[in-house]
Amino acid sequence: MTSTYLMTIIMLPLLALMTVVGIYTLIPGEVKEQTYNISRRRFLMGFWPFFVSASLVYMLVQSQSSIVNMLGISVNADYTGYLLMIEGDLVSNFQGFATPMLTYLNGFIYLMIFSFLMIFTFVILIYTHNLKALEEFTIAFIIIYLAAFPFYIFVPVTVTGYALPNVLPLLYELSPIIDQGVRVVDPFLDNDFPSLHAALSVLALMVVVYRTNLYRYKVFAALSTAAILFSTVYLGIHWITDLVAGAVLALVSYYFAIKYREVIFRKVHRILVVLEVRLGIRDLIYCAGCSKEISVIPHIGSVECPSCGEKMDYHPLTFVLNEGV
Repeated sequence: MTSTYLMTIIMLPLLALMTVVGIYTLIPGEVKEQTYNISRRRFLMGFWPFFVSASLVYMLVQSQSSIVNMLGISVNADYTGYLLMIEGDLVSNFQGFATPMLTYLNGFIYLMIFSFLMIFTFVILIYTHNLKALEEFTIAFIIIYLAAFPFYIFVPVTVTGYALPNVLPLLYELSPIIDQGVRVVDPFLDNDFPSLHAALSVLALMVVVYRTNLYRYKVFAALSTAAILFSTVYLGIHWITDLVAGAVLALVSYYFAIKYREVIFRKVHRILVVLEVRLGIRDLIYCAGCSKEISVIPHIGSVECPSCGEKMDYHPLTFVLNEGV
């Protein structure tokens, strides 16, 4: 088991280090000064619905092989030939200037920069208390995974490195650790259409560009997305059609996230309030009008002070009044 998940074990501390470095280098000082601290308890109350929902859908896709075996699903079709008819061996041109150094660099981009872009986009939206963008990003993230999942089961498309004779599977030949790590999720290397790397990186780029004012991170996200898309074809993984489908999936998912965010989270908050009431979960805040302490259900949305009648909007991640007055 250790050798199978060694790639993940190696990546996690590196991603944690990259996240810390990102906070110090990609967030301007004036933005850091404008942010406000919240208690660890309040942070956990506000963050856990986003973390749990995104993690569950991620784990669903990561468990694809186990789910297919458990349900006894057997798909004998192979749709690789259709992509070959559409674009031929166009992707082979991206390996025409391959070098060992460029291959290692693109391997790092594909594995680490992509993962960092996903994680840090969540982090930066929370760090800057950008709740609206965080909700949109989470919804679109989930839609992308759920939309791609049936394609990976019923529309298998083999990676270009093992489908085209003049394209090398550079990623999988970098290290046995990488090859094993990828095959845990995709044992037959046929989860190509649509490209999740394309869909999720384009999604992150759109959210960062349209929902934040962080110039440094906008530039980083744009350069990273371009590099990620290039790495997927250079390393012998994706077809151009995969990338186009992934980008379209990102656009459609983000559109639905923007359009239905309020409706979706209104229903989500109702469910969360029921859970919090049954579990007795409360937060303590101070009234803006009379400074008296108020007990509030974390995802209630708004609260009225029983003493002075002051009404306040409330969310654990965005409530700005001091913990004490």
